[in-house]
Amino acid sequence: MAIFSVYVVNKAGGLIYQLDHYAPRADTEKTFSFPLDLVLRPHDERVVVAFGQRDGIRVGHAVLAINGAEVNGRLTADGKDVLEFLGNPANYPVSIRFGRHRLSSNEKLMLASMFHSLFAIGSQLSPEIGSSGIEMLETDTFKLHCFQTLTGIKFVVLADPRQAGIDALLRKIYEIYSDFALKNPFYSLEMPIRCELFDQNLKLALEVAEKAGPFGPGS
Repeated sequence: MAIFSVYVVNKAGGLIYQLDHYAPRADTEKTFSFPLDLVLRPHDERVVVAFGQRDGIRVGHAVLAINGAEVNGRLTADGKDVLEFLGNPANYPVSIRFGRHRLSSNEKLMLASMFHSLFAIGSQLSPEIGSSGIEMLETDTFKLHCFQTLTGIKFVVLADPRQAGIDALLRKIYEIYSDFALKNPFYSLEMPIRCELFDQNLKLALEVAEKAGPFGPGS
């Protein structure tokens, strides 16, 4: 069980804090001969698998490295187009590493804003008046948990579906935010959180949650 990441979103939908706590690695590296038995397509400035799955390589996985050198979006380490390089028989055999791409800072900002909008839509679609909005989204590989304060700050935790005690963790994060961000005389409301004590106590809370589950009295 694990806690993957934490996001703090202000009431306007801006990302003011993000921490990647644990990133499961599902990279797969294989040596291929020509022709490549996977269909690759450009997508969002990356080259991804569009068709064909084998040996842990799945549709949607991105090309992360070629012959041990990290790729830069759609370009190889030496600036060549990835699709053109892989389409040339002279470059084979070739070693390719596939896996989930790492989100950039801009992508994280965009996703936080999108979730803020989905949260508002969820509140409006609810048949009950005064709906709290989206509190949890579940997939087969992770759960997204959200706690919104009365002032509109959202605390979002992405965790393993089997991880227990997330509701208590969200409230613990709110407590840490109150103690080490709001009480910091140098912190401005709605602005990015840059506080070493906040970082330290948040990481400690995540470790405690992973090992012990729910927080006990006085934790």
